Amino acid sequence: MKRIGLLTSGGDCQALNATMRGVVKGLSHNIDDLEVYGFMNGYKGLIYGDYRMLTAKDFSGILTRGGTILGTSRQPFKLMRTPDANGLDKVEAMKQNYHKLNLDCLVILGGNGTQKTANLLREEGLNIIHLPKTIDNDIWGTDMTFGFYSAVNIATEAIDCIHTTASSHNRVFIVEVMGHKVGWLTLYAGIASGADVILIPEIPYDIDKVVEAIERRKRNGSGFTILAVAEGAISKEDAQLGKKELKKKMEEDKKLYPSVSYKVAKEIEDRTGMEIRVTVPGHTQRGGSPCPYDRVLSTRLGSAAAKLILNDEYGYMVGLVNGKTKKVPLEECAGKLKVVTPDAQEIKDAKRIGISFGD
Repeated sequence: MKRIGLLTSGGDCQALNATMRGVVKGLSHNIDDLEVYGFMNGYKGLIYGDYRMLTAKDFSGILTRGGTILGTSRQPFKLMRTPDANGLDKVEAMKQNYHKLNLDCLVILGGNGTQKTANLLREEGLNIIHLPKTIDNDIWGTDMTFGFYSAVNIATEAIDCIHTTASSHNRVFIVEVMGHKVGWLTLYAGIASGADVILIPEIPYDIDKVVEAIERRKRNGSGFTILAVAEGAISKEDAQLGKKELKKKMEEDKKLYPSVSYKVAKEIEDRTGMEIRVTVPGHTQRGGSPCPYDRVLSTRLGSAAAKLILNDEYGYMVGLVNGKTKKVPLEECAGKLKVVTPDAQEIKDAKRIGISFGD
């Protein structure tokens, strides 16, 4: 008999269900007795004992279904050691609910914050397997996270659609792509859609360089320009500020602009007199069915997690490295962010074909 728990935490994405399906199928096809408990709405379900037993029927037909059948929520890692409003010790409550069900393992699907709590539970003595979920592809220790390519597809399609109206009206269009801290999603979607300028958090932009790229296109006969801008893009001036100064500056900017894209638009307009349009696809990037790549990746990661459970190997994240699934010790990857480096091959290749990064 194997008893496992499943939970999905943090922001949703397209392949959570596909990954859970991979885990359960990988176990059910190799052992006769299996009990699966789903904790509802992320760590909240584990803390407050909100769970239900899942059957084979729950995992039928969900390979292509977006979102998560278990629900999700954000539970900040920095508050995990802080008692709730009623004084409940959240970590102890999670441990008690784990032991109450006599679980052999808890499989946790989530991003960086989720992973840090997963590692905390490992340190507390629970058997944990983590599976790397995020549209940002920013988890250290894996080349790819599930949800990333599905989001790239949606962001790319949004920019593709903007191309026709931008060229028809000879306008500058800014498409804001998700990504507060890292720019993988904006980078890939920008390259895939033929964006002319890509602004990401890791490469602070000089607005004059951005304007220069727009004017260069005009001189070369292109009357329109497409900018793919990460929601966490930052100017060179702001990047030089200290943490407190930057926080104050960002609060001031919020009073003037809905997001960074509107700030960039205003700065370009002030310098050129051109008409600028901003499009924000927003949470559509998290929605819909997983793309075929993510369905394959999720199935492989789920199957690899099942193998670890069958072998009683715990305390790992299952990642993809050089095309192969790999177990990565949680203590080695938890709390680390995989960012885009300015000398990344993708950046060099993009610059070679004339894409500007505003630097």
